[in-house]
Amino acid sequence: MIVGLFNDSFPPVIDGVAITVKNYAYWINKKYGLSYVITPAYPKYKDNEEFEVIRYFSLPLIFRPPYRLGIPFLDINAMKKIEKIPFDIIHAHSPFSTGVLGLYIARKKKIPIVATFHTKYYDDFKEATKSELIAKIAVKLIVEFYNQVDEVWTVNYSTAETLRSYGFKKNIKIMPNGTDFIPPDNPQEYREKINKIHNLKEDEFLFLFVGQIIKQKNIELLLKSFKILKERGYHFKAILIGTGKDEKYFKDLTHKLNLEENVIFTGKILDRELLKAYYARADLFTFPSLYDTSAIVLQEASALKCPSLVIESSNIAEEIIDGYNGFLSQNDPYIYAEKISQIISDRKRLKSIGENAQKTLYKPWEKIVDEVMKRYKEILNSKKEYIGSLI
Repeated sequence: MIVGLFNDSFPPVIDGVAITVKNYAYWINKKYGLSYVITPAYPKYKDNEEFEVIRYFSLPLIFRPPYRLGIPFLDINAMKKIEKIPFDIIHAHSPFSTGVLGLYIARKKKIPIVATFHTKYYDDFKEATKSELIAKIAVKLIVEFYNQVDEVWTVNYSTAETLRSYGFKKNIKIMPNGTDFIPPDNPQEYREKINKIHNLKEDEFLFLFVGQIIKQKNIELLLKSFKILKERGYHFKAILIGTGKDEKYFKDLTHKLNLEENVIFTGKILDRELLKAYYARADLFTFPSLYDTSAIVLQEASALKCPSLVIESSNIAEEIIDGYNGFLSQNDPYIYAEKISQIISDRKRLKSIGENAQKTLYKPWEKIVDEVMKRYKEILNSKKEYIGSLI
């Protein structure tokens, strides 16, 4: 099978969707046939993947660095190359320029196209434009895109409800995310690596956040919770991994809250083994985002037996059972801080909940892509049967 994976983000731009596309492409290419990733060009970056990545002309997206605005139909050479590929199926992971390109190719070649709804786009547009009206108009256009494809997927039931709240009325299939992390046989060595890098004591509490450093991730609540814990006399370190347009804002807030001795900003970490070590060392993954739909970082944490504290009723809380395989809190810094204090009061229980997280939440990408390919084949067979009935 030849699969085209169309998305607006891909390394070196790192987000959950980019990681999803990369793992889809890797496992399809390894086990099932050929995969091509179609994505905007990124200046001075050279792809080094086991599958082919086709880049097309792009411009910087000024209001959302480091993302790029792809303009595929101006790139004649890229378009010719893409149109020559004998795709069997197209999978769009974005409703924007690359997704529109995927829809164009699918219709031109008369092949099926699947599209996954990954993101709370309304939140993005409202944050960028500060206008509810513009955000609503943009969401309406996005729904029109999903109405044109052959099948729509979301990563969990909560995200399906988000899409329905935007006005989408057709059927939705659930296809969860996974992780490329494999639980290590030597987690203590990973822990010691981080202790050495940051001069941590083995019994020192470490809280971890991994993701874009943007306001939508609710990082302000997280820092205010850390401030409350510090005022109560708790000794801890918190590491925030990632970059984003609001990085300076949160570094300034960290200084204002007098948390510079407690909070460490590492920037982006592309070394997956090093990132794995951070999860292995962390006692608690603190991720209060209301923005994410199905955060891959929760999968990564669960692979390393690191339980997560998330906000109740958020999309990412769907599979978490409070006190069994993770923890839930209300969206309030005082309540979040109080929850952390309760969690760290019993290390034995915390360890047990981390083990349950690995047992119940951890899903390797290989198994996810097995299910993806099974569904692709069903879609292709259905199309063949339909065409056959017309002959």
